[in-house]
Amino acid sequence: MRLSELPKRRQAVVDAVEDRMPNDAVARRLRELGFVAGEGVEVVAAGPLGAEPLLVQVGFTRFALRRAEAARVRLRTAGDVA
Repeated sequence: MRLSELPKRRQAVVDAVEDRMPNDAVARRLRELGFVAGEGVEVVAAGPLGAEPLLVQVGFTRFALRRAEAARVRLRTAGDVA
């Protein structure tokens, strides 16, 4: 599952941030913000028009992300088998 697909208020765990190209600046920045493997994450809210941006909480910090950015974050949910 992708972060952009996660229903509001459902807890998940970051599996990985996917790079789209070598030295991907967006993927690197997401990792710097705390989107690293094993970190808890949830979508707190979504904007009114087209549900963009997403208000996402990772750890104890909240960020506004575009859906395209959130789609780079791969998740594990409680139902996923490791």
